[in-house]
Amino acid sequence: MTDEPELAAQLIAILGDLIAIPSAYPPGNTIEICAYIRARYERAGYSCQTLSRAEGVENVVARIGTGSPQLALNCHIDTVEAGERTDWITDPLKAELKDGAIFGLGANNCKGSTALHIWLGEEIMRAGGPRQGEIVFTFTGDEERLGPDGMRYLREAGALKPDIILVGGPTGNDLIAAERGVLWLRITASGRAAHGGDPEAGDNAILRMMRLVAHLRAEMEPRLAARVSGEKRSTMNIGRIQGGHNVNVVPSNCMLEIDRRLLPDEDVEAAYREMVEILETSGEPAESFVVEFLTGTNGFSPPEDGPGISALAGAIAARCGRAPVFINALAVSEGRYFADDSIEIVNFGPGDGATSHAANEHVPLDQLIDAACILRDTVDRLLGLG
Repeated sequence: MTDEPELAAQLIAILGDLIAIPSAYPPGNTIEICAYIRARYERAGYSCQTLSRAEGVENVVARIGTGSPQLALNCHIDTVEAGERTDWITDPLKAELKDGAIFGLGANNCKGSTALHIWLGEEIMRAGGPRQGEIVFTFTGDEERLGPDGMRYLREAGALKPDIILVGGPTGNDLIAAERGVLWLRITASGRAAHGGDPEAGDNAILRMMRLVAHLRAEMEPRLAARVSGEKRSTMNIGRIQGGHNVNVVPSNCMLEIDRRLLPDEDVEAAYREMVEILETSGEPAESFVVEFLTGTNGFSPPEDGPGISALAGAIAARCGRAPVFINALAVSEGRYFADDSIEIVNFGPGDGATSHAANEHVPLDQLIDAACILRDTVDRLLGLG
């Protein structure tokens, strides 16, 4: 294996290349970064595909080996926008090593892990490739909008059928092996417009929405309070509302969107039906509101002694001299698209999620180096190298 000073130099160089390629969503264009990733994997000897079903949103799949088990490694390559440049102490599109960390847009989420996976792919081939099974690297282009044209598309297209999937992300080199499910829904309330000076002549859609939401909260909040599993809670957040078009007009429409997070043993379709049934008992006329399912996936909680998690845990112990910590996830990963497949799904990578989506995003170099060694050891434990 490469010695650590050379390993550090390689990781810094790859991450610098990635940060210099804009891939923010919006606008949503991963063509250039996918071309860079594909070229590196093809030079290393992988069979590669670039897959897309939405203009500008490309995804790369690189594979080597055959048979079982299929080990998949995933990273998303899109970022949020940089925001105000004056909030950054460095150029967000130029990697800079400062105080032991690499700064730049996406350094932490998720180009640090992407650089790791590129290095790992090349290192696997330098070691002679996997002795058994298949390794599939996936790089997806729209995780920042929940991945309908990224990992969801790759799964639907049959681009991978993993037995184990390792999702790269900022876990501080600890493990996230269980995630809550997610459900997004929209309520649209309708009314009748009238002059604001004569509100009784109209039917105020915003007031209707207020009544609907009050009823929904009164019914849901006691139920959610009882749905707790360890550190995980079942939650509901009213995240967006829009209604009316002018202050002097009785609004004829109002739209509201809700984010529900589900315990791993809750079912997303049942959760949607529960909320619809509650709204139907609100007393509002059935024709005066519509509930829409926007997106949703179930959570997952695989056993912590499966082969993938055990291999990662052993590699962490060997490198860091400690047992891994299983941490609680507030967000969701692209692993959720495989939640119904009864496979091992685990999130692992360098960095702290608290610095994601913020100015001065950075990833510690020592964590990058540790993670590279851990991932190489994990692949060797699972599939053998050389």
